[in-house]
Amino acid sequence: MSFLTLRTASRTVPRAFAPLSANLHTSTSVSASNKVTPGGVTGDSDPETDPKKGGDGFFGSLLYGSKDAKAAGLVEPSNEKHHSKLVGRGKYVHEKITHSVIPSKREEYLAAAEKYFKELIDHNGEFGRVKLTGSWESVIGTVGEFTHILEYEGYKGYDETNRALKKSQEMQSLQSSILPLISSRQHQIVSEFSFWPSSPPHDSGFPDGGIFEMRTYQLQPGKLLDWEYAWRRGLEARKRFVQPVGAFFSQVGQLHEVHHIWQYPDMETRKHTRDQAWSVGSWSDTVQETVKLAQSMKSTIMVPCSWSPLK
Repeated sequence: MSFLTLRTASRTVPRAFAPLSANLHTSTSVSASNKVTPGGVTGDSDPETDPKKGGDGFFGSLLYGSKDAKAAGLVEPSNEKHHSKLVGRGKYVHEKITHSVIPSKREEYLAAAEKYFKELIDHNGEFGRVKLTGSWESVIGTVGEFTHILEYEGYKGYDETNRALKKSQEMQSLQSSILPLISSRQHQIVSEFSFWPSSPPHDSGFPDGGIFEMRTYQLQPGKLLDWEYAWRRGLEARKRFVQPVGAFFSQVGQLHEVHHIWQYPDMETRKHTRDQAWSVGSWSDTVQETVKLAQSMKSTIMVPCSWSPLK
């Protein structure tokens, strides 16, 4: 059986263990043509800046894609109604892999996973140019879970990587050494939001890489565009105090799910930063709007593994 073909919800034991990674990219600044109010940034009604009309302004380009992006095929015209095209960057796909590790096997798992992912990093050119975004261990939330995010150059890259890994006896052996150490796993294909490209690999300089918070929202079916529109506006308030690491929405596996990740030096800084954001009116408005669209919410505090490119 193939270890890497698993893309759907969690399974216990056999089948795939796949890579995950992502390059993180820069944010777009606010256009001078947009109106700025005490509550935050709002778009003009002008067709060139109105996001619902696919303009080139801040909202048009970030939510629905600039005209250049449309010409490049990264997003579709708004009348196509494909939600993933409207809100996603489209250039990459990512795989979020979650392993639930048997408590007594934690140290063995760390050693086995490090060998696997380091081999993937060192020889990624042989495996479809897959990149590891990061690897983390949960310390608050479901303790004993490890999250790995891999980045592929579109679905074509995902397919190329899986075919290459199946042919590698060494990678198959490294994958097989991990299976006895986990009780369950979940694979999910996700896409980046167009307004929030992932952060590139970096060392923050925080002690042990600091902490990462992954917030997960299970949305009501059909509410992705509404959530994205509200959250994108509120993000400007949060970015005044902390830079986001990445944000993704699911496409295969558990559907209607959104993840966004933040990095802090410690829990005290996290609390202070969140308190600052609440002082901005647009952030409280965003929370009120997005809560109505979610069926459930989860916050997980993670620490980076020693081999993680992002720490």
